[in-house]
Amino acid sequence: MENAFFIIFDVFNFGLLVFLWWFTIKHYKILPQTIPVHFDFDGKADGFGSRKYSFLMPVLAAVFYVFFAFIVRESESANYPVKITEENRDAQFLIMKIFIRWLYILIVLIFLNTLDYMFRYTFDEHVKPKVPLAMSILAVIGSLVISFIFIGIFK
Repeated sequence: MENAFFIIFDVFNFGLLVFLWWFTIKHYKILPQTIPVHFDFDGKADGFGSRKYSFLMPVLAAVFYVFFAFIVRESESANYPVKITEENRDAQFLIMKIFIRWLYILIVLIFLNTLDYMFRYTFDEHVKPKVPLAMSILAVIGSLVISFIFIGIFK
């Protein structure tokens, strides 16, 4: 059952990566030569660059995918906030495997939201991001807190 759960997670994560690439390539054709690449806390563009920068997030997502896949496959190579013993080994590895996969989902969703905002902002400076950056950061921090609670319970 555990393996089927992880396979579904991995297929979903890979699907998100493919969707991110598709989304970028689809919109690349209609982008002007200069696009916003950095935003201030108010959501206003304060940095501009070539439209080639739109591929930065898909490339980073692919690098994260490979890096996280290595960490998940080599559970012993990860850094744990508690000492790994024979008693807690399986529980800690399971928590880490779930958390890494969940973290990748959050990262790719943040990248997708940012790309979507960047593409829409290119054509209309009055648009708002679909998900505010603060909510994205809270989702990551909240996931860390939940993960540390489970780590503490099963230490």
